[in-house]
Amino acid sequence: VQKLERSYLPNYLFAPDDVVIALGQDGIVANTLQYLDEQPLVGVNPDAKRFDGMLLPFKPADMARVLDSVLADKRPTKSVTLAIAKLSDGQTLRAVNDLFIGPKTHASARYEIQLGERHEVQSSSGLIVSTGLGSTAWLRSIVTGSQAIVGTSAGAPIEAYRSMPWDSPTLRFAVREPFPSVSTGTTLVYGDVDAEHPLMLHSRMAENGVIFSDGLENDYLQFNAGVSAIVTVDDRIGRLIQ
Repeated sequence: VQKLERSYLPNYLFAPDDVVIALGQDGIVANTLQYLDEQPLVGVNPDAKRFDGMLLPFKPADMARVLDSVLADKRPTKSVTLAIAKLSDGQTLRAVNDLFIGPKTHASARYEIQLGERHEVQSSSGLIVSTGLGSTAWLRSIVTGSQAIVGTSAGAPIEAYRSMPWDSPTLRFAVREPFPSVSTGTTLVYGDVDAEHPLMLHSRMAENGVIFSDGLENDYLQFNAGVSAIVTVDDRIGRLIQ
C-alpha cells in the first residue's frame, strides 16, 4: 500500500495492475484520472454530510467489501472519456472535465481556430473544450447563460441544455464572449470535436496565453504566439469503480 499526496500525482509512476483509491472531494478523482492508464479508480467520500460526491460513490466503511470485489475483478466500472491538448512544442495536457485555452489574466485572447474546413481568427475571453463528464459543469454554465440571454432578447424560451454521457466519444467546445471586428469572427464558437475532427488552434497572444485543465490554473502550459495546439479525444479512458 502506497499513500500519495495530491501534489506528487504528476510525477508518480502507477503500475499497470495498481488499484487506486481517491479520498476527498470530486476534484481529487478528476485530477487523479488524468494520470492513470485505465487502472481502476475508487472514489471515497470522507464526509457525505459535507460533499455531494458525484464521483464518490463509497464511504470509508465500504472499503473492505469493495476492495475484495475490485481485486477479484467482480466490480462494475464506468468509462470516462478524456480530452488531450497536444502542443507543437511536444508538450501535452489531459483533462477529465475540460480544457481552458485563453489568457492567464482578465484580458482578450487572440488566436486562430479551425475545425474541419471552417477557420477564423478570434478575439475572446478564451474557450473551453469539455468532456462528457465536464459537460455537467463549466460548459453547462456557459451555454445556459448564453441561452438565457438569447431567450430574454428574443422573448421566447430556449430548449433546455442537455449534457453528454461520461463515455461520449465526442468533446464539445464553447468560446466565451467572442468579439466581432473587421479582423475577428464569431461564427465558429460552439461545436463538437472527435478523433476524426480535432480542434486546431494557433496562438496570436504575445504573452500570458495558457492552457490548463480541470480548473487547476497553476498547472498550465504556455500558449503564446507561434505555438499551435491540437485538441482531441484522448486514447486513454478513465475507469471508475461503481
